[in-house]
Amino acid sequence: MELAAIILGGPFLAFVLLGVIAPLRRSGRPAAYVSIAGIGASLAASVALLLRFQANPEPTTWEFLWAPLTRSPSIRFGVLLDGLSVPMLVVVSLVAFLVQIYSLGYMNAERPASLGRYYTFHSLFSMAMLGLVASHNTLQTYFFWELVGLGSYLLIGFWYEKPEASRAAMKAFWTTRLGDVGFALGLIFLWSAGGSFVFAELFERADTGELSGTMLTLGVAGLFLGAMGKSAQFPLHIWLPDAMEGPTPVSALIHAATMVAAGVYLMARISPLLGHTPHVAAWVLTLGTLTAFLAATMALVARDVKRILAFSTISQLGYMMAAVGAGGAIASIFHLTTHAFFKALLFLAAGSVIHAVHTNDIFEMGRLWKKMPITGVYFLVGGLALAGVFPLAGFFSKDEILITLWSGGHSIAFWTLLVTAGLTAFYMFRAFFVVFFGEREFQGHAHESPAVMVGPMGVLAVLAVAGGALGPGIARLLERSISVAGHHEASHAGLAALIPYLGTAAAAFGILVAWLGYQRRAFRPEAIRKAAGPLVTLLERRYFIDEIFLFFYRVLYLGLGAVVGWIDRYIIDGLVNFVSWATWQVAGYLRRVQTGRAQDALYAIAIGFLLLVILAMRG
Repeated sequence: MELAAIILGGPFLAFVLLGVIAPLRRSGRPAAYVSIAGIGASLAASVALLLRFQANPEPTTWEFLWAPLTRSPSIRFGVLLDGLSVPMLVVVSLVAFLVQIYSLGYMNAERPASLGRYYTFHSLFSMAMLGLVASHNTLQTYFFWELVGLGSYLLIGFWYEKPEASRAAMKAFWTTRLGDVGFALGLIFLWSAGGSFVFAELFERADTGELSGTMLTLGVAGLFLGAMGKSAQFPLHIWLPDAMEGPTPVSALIHAATMVAAGVYLMARISPLLGHTPHVAAWVLTLGTLTAFLAATMALVARDVKRILAFSTISQLGYMMAAVGAGGAIASIFHLTTHAFFKALLFLAAGSVIHAVHTNDIFEMGRLWKKMPITGVYFLVGGLALAGVFPLAGFFSKDEILITLWSGGHSIAFWTLLVTAGLTAFYMFRAFFVVFFGEREFQGHAHESPAVMVGPMGVLAVLAVAGGALGPGIARLLERSISVAGHHEASHAGLAALIPYLGTAAAAFGILVAWLGYQRRAFRPEAIRKAAGPLVTLLERRYFIDEIFLFFYRVLYLGLGAVVGWIDRYIIDGLVNFVSWATWQVAGYLRRVQTGRAQDALYAIAIGFLLLVILAMRG
């Protein structure tokens, strides 16, 4: 628990120091060093904790009474260190640490005060994600969940002077808030039916039947709705491509190990409850599969290198969600871990290119291999890992998901994700060939990035290559923490034994088509694009899902707001104004009775006295 205190306290202390001490925050590089030191302490403590936990893999909980209640069980907050949270703490702190070091080079042109603000937000964001991972109950998770949303809003809109960045931050904030309404309702349903927010107690009561039925289903469905928003699942994925308006290191952090990973992590954490809610599990599987495929198709026509990676992230998150829905939470977390390494690598490599050429459009780049060979190699490594090419990390984790789906009898999801694997390889190597070996040569001055940017990419490249070796260790740790009712063990009989070959074939086919079209020019992609005009338009407009949301916003939300405004203005205010007017009119008449002369008052008193006498005599 002392190590846990360092893990959570490092970035929190950095955030407090930078937030409270204005001269330090405005100092630029010194502020950056404070933030890096904070997350560096978290990383060191996380690694030490993992090593200690491997020697004694028993879950540890520390809690305290937060809200004593008389008619309901008291609310406790605490820290849960188990086979799920401990490795995740290492992943989050490692990627955040490398991204913050990389940012020293990428954000070098920022003013000192702006750079200090950037690192202040980074510390807040990292602390929130680490707190979310270590939370031992749903309510505490929700608190950190919202802090993660705040941190992402601040970082996505960091360049708030740009209207696009401000709109992207608001879009991310409100879209994820829509899902968070479901999260809030879900934890209330579970509390109402199960009498606890603590994960372990909810699992135990679900196993004994004390927590069951409609309330359990509604509770788990509500938490999944929150995960849909954070992890950009269809149709709440619309915020993630626009979030690329933030600095590229922010994109690397959000897409690799923090915000978007939060939803998958939550579903893995509550996977024992999914075993008792098969209908919700089926929806998780279905939406995950659909998200993976649709996002991959949208990436086929994207020109912005960061948006290509954004669609890729959405697609890979779909893989992870599908695995959780199929009872393969262990495979999902394994893929989340490897994805954190190679997706952070790809974003940092893309940032290195953007930093050199000052454009995001891949078709305005070209032939950068000779000018930026190190970045090119790292982008290639990340692309191969994402495509699932042996022996890189993505090969092992992606195939574990495919094996889980096939072993569980989910053949439609299996074949859909296998096709998606081919699409993934194609769009990634479309970008690679165009950027580094394209027909058009970049005419500006481009050079390799400084060591402070290249170094973190090198670390991530090693992990992207060797990360597949982590699979058995992750599985051993998670088996003690994730017990899923109805979990299907992977069987390597029949087609399951061929899945690695099928996955490799799909990746090889995608790479081959990209090479033939964008490197060898064996066919003209422009001609295909022109022939498939309506389909290309559909993909470029992202299946018009943004327009549908905009329609509902304008017609329903703003329309309802206009109706409520009219009622408030003309009925509610009208009634209040009528009462005020009537009172004023009556007062005008009554005002004439008051002349202000003493004799008139005496006359009134005398008349009143005579009336009282007459009434008394009649009585």
